Amino acid sequence: MIQRLNSGRRILTYPAVHPCEAIAPQTLLSSLVALTHNICSYKSKFIASNKRNALEAVRQIGVVRVFLEEVRDGLPGLPSSAVLSFSELHLTFQKVQFLLEDCTRDDARVWMLMNAEQVANQFRILIRAMATALDVLPLDLIHVAVEVKEQIELVMRQARRSKFEIDRNDRRVVGAVKSVLIGFEKGVYPDKSDLKRVLDYVGFKRWSQCEKEVRFLDSEIGFENLRVVGLLSSLKGLLCYCRCVMFETVDGLPGPRPETKSCSSEVLHCLNIEDFRCPISLEIMADPVTIGTGHSYDRSSIKKWFRAGKPICPKTGEKVKNMEVVPNLALKRLIQQYCSDNGIAYGDSGRWNRDIGRTKLAGSLAAEQAMKMVAEFLSQSLEAGTPEEKNKAAYEIRLLSKTSIFNRSCLVEAGVVPHLLKLLSVADSQTQENAIAGLLNLSKHSKGKAEIVENGGVDLIVDLLREGLKVEACQHAAGTLFYLASIDEYRILIGENPRAIPALRELIKNGSHSGKKNALVAIFGLVMHPANHTRVLTAGVVPLLFDMLTSFDSEVLVTDALAILATLAEKPEGTVAISCCKALDSIVGILNSSTSRSTKEFCVSLLLALCVNGGHNMVTLLVKSPSLMGSLYSQLSEGTSRARKRAGSLIKILHEFHERRSSGPVTRVLPQERFVHVR
Repeated sequence: MIQRLNSGRRILTYPAVHPCEAIAPQTLLSSLVALTHNICSYKSKFIASNKRNALEAVRQIGVVRVFLEEVRDGLPGLPSSAVLSFSELHLTFQKVQFLLEDCTRDDARVWMLMNAEQVANQFRILIRAMATALDVLPLDLIHVAVEVKEQIELVMRQARRSKFEIDRNDRRVVGAVKSVLIGFEKGVYPDKSDLKRVLDYVGFKRWSQCEKEVRFLDSEIGFENLRVVGLLSSLKGLLCYCRCVMFETVDGLPGPRPETKSCSSEVLHCLNIEDFRCPISLEIMADPVTIGTGHSYDRSSIKKWFRAGKPICPKTGEKVKNMEVVPNLALKRLIQQYCSDNGIAYGDSGRWNRDIGRTKLAGSLAAEQAMKMVAEFLSQSLEAGTPEEKNKAAYEIRLLSKTSIFNRSCLVEAGVVPHLLKLLSVADSQTQENAIAGLLNLSKHSKGKAEIVENGGVDLIVDLLREGLKVEACQHAAGTLFYLASIDEYRILIGENPRAIPALRELIKNGSHSGKKNALVAIFGLVMHPANHTRVLTAGVVPLLFDMLTSFDSEVLVTDALAILATLAEKPEGTVAISCCKALDSIVGILNSSTSRSTKEFCVSLLLALCVNGGHNMVTLLVKSPSLMGSLYSQLSEGTSRARKRAGSLIKILHEFHERRSSGPVTRVLPQERFVHVR
């Protein structure tokens, strides 16, 4: 029986649970009374649309509550037909509670308004269902006061007659919203007075209220069909426009989307990509679902498993009583956020609609035009606004460019990049941080990279990396260099700046977790160009990387450090620097203990490069590790394709060493020209 609403429930869905047949009448009545109390509590909450229908439903259920309380107090005896009626009533009241929860949500007011007719119909259906459940109630056999019986009979008649139609004011404002969206499609800027009337009607007085609904609409886009996605995208565009144009200040905590901070900064830092892989396919789950044992799998994989006649949990071997699966929306959102934050492609397999936010599409013509208008407005604010207006514009760009490729394109085309670069040298720390965070997001766009570099952005970003007013600004600067370094020409340009790599080294040494990560991936991008290897070695980065392998619990940082080391070891001078750290045992230990496939792959790549360039001395040290060969053989079956190939090469080198040593004295296992002798 439901006592508390399901926090993972999607809006306008009603996952009610029918009470079990064996439930005790006293328990059923107590739960019914509790449900009616909860429903009546919604009377005091703000209801933006369908207010009259919601209050009428609450009023009628309030009368039923008085009746139920008296019946409960008059127990013990109840006829079986009464228990059946109360059971149906319980199911209906659960659905009413879900509907009222949606009507009073403060982050879905515009969406509920646009669905006002559907909501009104749902109220009518549920109140009719209440009347039907009461119809079969044997009132003559239930001992309650006469006036209470009369009240319940009156409610039954009213419930059957109540129309629960959409309110005229709701209809009028829905028309106004549609008119604005049509204007967007035609490229017509909306009248601010029209927008104000809509915002006032739904009770949006602050910037943060608009922002909450933008986030809600964005989260819904990934779960709907294309027809609904179009409306969701249009409304999102409308509210983004209102957020940027209609509100002068940003209320709430500084920094983007403070409400999601606990998820992105605390939960995600405790996870790595291996936590998001399906135990069956070993790929990132696109549509995670949970089975009866509580374990999660990708929908397509577990369905295929069950269809193959295996009614057991693949992870535990436990027999599954019910092969139904439940969507794991919380895990899906975590995966989407992790992939977005780490630049990993995310595919929604099994669904025919795409995640609009992460494509080059706007989702609708209205959303497309609205975003172009917003981009022009923000560019003008950056160019000619007051310091406060410039800060707000930079913050809006920071939000808008975070996940949407289309938004980035519009902002770059509107010319915001040069204005943001100018803000990197201002004395206000918040403005500086917002500007570099916006540039970080825009640097993910190909034209954004070019705009940054062509406007002298590399030197400005490196200066900010060294002397930023906040640590957050420094870590964003490192992240921006990483994205710029994806272009070979820009890798050279960054590497030639004598301050860049030393500044990244300092961030690795003294930065926060996110700062260290961004600095590591930036250096990894730079060492893709051979000329930067010497610069990284000269800056003394290698000892810091080995300290990271032994001093940090974060597998993400360890993996990034290993990726850099494996790349540096491909050159003889890199092998020399790495060999001086005498850390073979640490690398082998990570290979033996890590659960990450990518971490193991970099370990194998690093060990292979060390053997190839380090010659006999390095192989001699490596063969002394008794656990190494077992780990290498496990990679032949469990590793990535690259790890399997490199593990095979390393096994061959080690076998040849043993064979040569057993047949006589040997000083070399590889051609002389591949050696780098280490003293």
